[in-house]
Amino acid sequence: MGAMYNHLMRLRCSPLLLTLALCAVLAACESREVENVLKVTEAQTGWYDAGVVNGENKLVPSVTFQLQNVSDESIANVQILAVFKRGDEAESWGDRLIRGVGSDGLAAGASGGTLVVRNERGYTGTESRAQMLKNKEFVDAKVNLFARHGSRTWAKIGELPIERKLLTE
Repeated sequence: MGAMYNHLMRLRCSPLLLTLALCAVLAACESREVENVLKVTEAQTGWYDAGVVNGENKLVPSVTFQLQNVSDESIANVQILAVFKRGDEAESWGDRLIRGVGSDGLAAGASGGTLVVRNERGYTGTESRAQMLKNKEFVDAKVNLFARHGSRTWAKIGELPIERKLLTE
């Protein structure tokens, strides 16, 4: 064991190798302004039929969308935070964190796959789902979409009203 340790201690790294390694680390840590790089496209919203819960029909707000890279460079590892709100309430009605762009990245000008985000909270009732959407007590909702790349803070990339339509998929 001692001979191997001594041999490893004698290895020396060249300044060029150290510089290249440092550049690779710094490039991996680069954070991009996602609000200038990504665009929300193909957005659809509605109320997803979440089945029967405790004997009552349940509807939850849902958003389906794609991300398009509008920059001239690839981007990878982007997180998306969907914050659902009811009516004009200031507080969140629920939020979901998802991976918007994985480690494979999204090429310049390309659109990613379809992303679906559903709130866990919603409405329950004994009425049919269609009647629930027409109920006078029903409060509309919206979703704010935020994105983050690297160590940057969350940036808003979209705000969408939840359409009053029933989604089954």
